[in-house]
Amino acid sequence: MNTSVQNRGVAWVVFVLVCIALYGNSYVYDSIGPIADLLQQQRGFSDTQIGMLNAIYNLPNIVLILIGGVLCDRFGAARMTLYTAAVCLAGAALTAFSPNFAGMATGRLLYGIGAETFNIATLAAMTDYFTGGSIAFAMGLSLGIGRLGSYSADMSPTWFQHAYSVGWQPPLVIATVIAATSLAASLAYWLIDRRQTHQAAGPAPGTARGFAFSDLLRFGPAYWYLVILCVLWYAVIFAFRSTFSIKYFQHVHGLDLAAAGEINSYVFFAAIFATPLFGWICDRTGRYAPMLAFGALLLPISIAVMSLTHWSLWIGTVLIGISYSMVPAVMWPLSAKLVPAARFGTAIGLMWVIQNGGVAAANLVAGWLNDRVGASALNPAGYDPMMLFFGICSTLGFGCAMMLWLTAGRRRHEAATHASLPA
Repeated sequence: MNTSVQNRGVAWVVFVLVCIALYGNSYVYDSIGPIADLLQQQRGFSDTQIGMLNAIYNLPNIVLILIGGVLCDRFGAARMTLYTAAVCLAGAALTAFSPNFAGMATGRLLYGIGAETFNIATLAAMTDYFTGGSIAFAMGLSLGIGRLGSYSADMSPTWFQHAYSVGWQPPLVIATVIAATSLAASLAYWLIDRRQTHQAAGPAPGTARGFAFSDLLRFGPAYWYLVILCVLWYAVIFAFRSTFSIKYFQHVHGLDLAAAGEINSYVFFAAIFATPLFGWICDRTGRYAPMLAFGALLLPISIAVMSLTHWSLWIGTVLIGISYSMVPAVMWPLSAKLVPAARFGTAIGLMWVIQNGGVAAANLVAGWLNDRVGASALNPAGYDPMMLFFGICSTLGFGCAMMLWLTAGRRRHEAATHASLPA
């Protein structure tokens, strides 16, 4: 895709299509959490197996996502969005219609191969069509609408009660249908982008300088602090909120499935509105690092509130919701400022290589801790080691956010000092 598209109407049409695609992709990812208890009851899955269904999503991307980022730089965001949306649909269908754990795990593996490169491609789409002072708002708004998919998945036990009353499979069939809408939107985006590319004066995708591993060494320390924060923060968010939180709310706090899914959904419901708001604030103020540090701090606080106090669950979930709104709203536009535009896909791919390893490991460790201690409705204290693990990871992530803030402060000071020197 070219970077000189000036037609704002086209840009917003692309924006809507990308948001529809993101909605579907997010719904499919979070379709496992609401049926976790059903998988235990009806199929005899252990917590380790349930954790594996989300961990295996991340495992191929420990390697493949870097390749996906390079491919986005090489072939363009629109083409990669279309291709990966098709892979995601195939993975969702295999997960829904497989007769055993191995088949479901294979489906989640296939879905993961497509989904993370899909996410990079949609971020790259925002950088293609929105530049300057609007990029954080556009990214934040698209992420917020994507969160609506996760909110919908959490609310699905209430919205599709009949499907859940039948068993574990009908909810996954619904997720497959929604994945098909994501593919349709991706196809429409590709067709529009293809026409824009032919009409533009800029270079077509694939004409950029080839990738070299030495490019990775040129990213500065601020980028690497952002990478470590990304890994630790997302490991807690996805392993807890997307895999084990609904079971945790049921077994430790005594909620039924519908109530647990509903309270978990408000993390994403808040993000639908707050993420673009925080992106807009970043565009207006330019204060990326302080906002990132504050958002990262809220995650360990929320874990502590839910595991160490008897306060309302709403307090902990609201704090997670603010964190989940603020950190992505700052992180992705900030990454676009820390690396050259021609290497944005590669830089995001590298971040997600390490992130996927962390998320996969967190899912497996959390599931292993629960099984080792016998966490269940009859043994709610068995969830304590998992929550301690999440608390440690999120606190370390906040430490990296503070280091990034200090590094950014030193860079501004050095730039100001250099500017003040006589020529």
